[in-house]
Amino acid sequence: MIKFEHSEALYLLFLLIPLAILFLWFMLNRKRAISKLGESSLIVRLMPEKPTFKHQIKFALSVLAFIFMVIALANPQYSRTYEKVKRNGVDLMIALDISRSMLAEDTKPNRLAKSRQFISRLIDKLAGDRVGLIIFAGNAYLQVPITSDYLAMKTFLQTVNTELAPTQGTAIGEAIRMADKSFQSGQRQFKAMLVISDGENHEDDAIQAAKEATENGMIIHTMGVGSSKGAPIPEYNNQNIQVDYKRDKEGSIVFSKMNEQMLQEVATAGNGKYFQLNQGTAEVNAVINELENMEQQEFEEHVFTDYEDQYQWFLAIALFFLLLEYFITESRSRIFSDWSIFKT
Repeated sequence: MIKFEHSEALYLLFLLIPLAILFLWFMLNRKRAISKLGESSLIVRLMPEKPTFKHQIKFALSVLAFIFMVIALANPQYSRTYEKVKRNGVDLMIALDISRSMLAEDTKPNRLAKSRQFISRLIDKLAGDRVGLIIFAGNAYLQVPITSDYLAMKTFLQTVNTELAPTQGTAIGEAIRMADKSFQSGQRQFKAMLVISDGENHEDDAIQAAKEATENGMIIHTMGVGSSKGAPIPEYNNQNIQVDYKRDKEGSIVFSKMNEQMLQEVATAGNGKYFQLNQGTAEVNAVINELENMEQQEFEEHVFTDYEDQYQWFLAIALFFLLLEYFITESRSRIFSDWSIFKT
């Protein structure tokens, strides 16, 4: 089993994009500058030591060294030890609304981004509990089944956006029924659900679904995102640039308001509590307290332990590429300057 101790360091690889652009700009400017001196055949005679591909080779070696240094910084860890461990906790299914109204910015940076930040903080606070993720808009989709792999959960969470929903709406009832089916059959306890939504454009019978799930032993909490005052819904083009706000048939800007009453009614029907997402820290602690007050189950899992650091191998490879780059000079090597296998 391989994992990264500091996976966030891998984001540094995105720096390769501007570096590649700068290198192309350098090579084009260099080519233009040389072409102003005269014809290519004359330049070869005037500049016999001008390298042909050495700039590209040196850049490629620098890029490889950078990639391996970033991987070393992330510290890959490897484990072959597979052990059985016992944990106590509950199963928590999180249902996240990804309808377009979740892009409204009455909660900064917007409702969906704030919700993702909250879920990430909540996962960091879990201890022994298993967690899953359902996303919903006009329909509900099981994104992550119940698992104790918090890293996988947070990885999937980073990919969640409104484009994953082909149909718009707020199908809370369908999300509740999907969560109820996702839990272990025959289990009438240790099951909790947290619905995070603005509650707008509610379509199905969420209250009835909550009552049915409660009969199967599930506790349903809800969390409202947004404000009763509301905010406009941004619209973006294919380049993710905001071009306008959502408008109605008359051309007026549509304001999205949180439906707090409906979310409270769902929580009441689900024997749970209603929370409103504000700063996030207090809400995380409140949800954790509710989970700790539930009856805990004991379950066994096979997990990898005794991870060993592997960063030194990648650091050594990076240093090797840096040394190669250092010993490749800018000018053409005299040893091979007279070689021309295509010369007649």
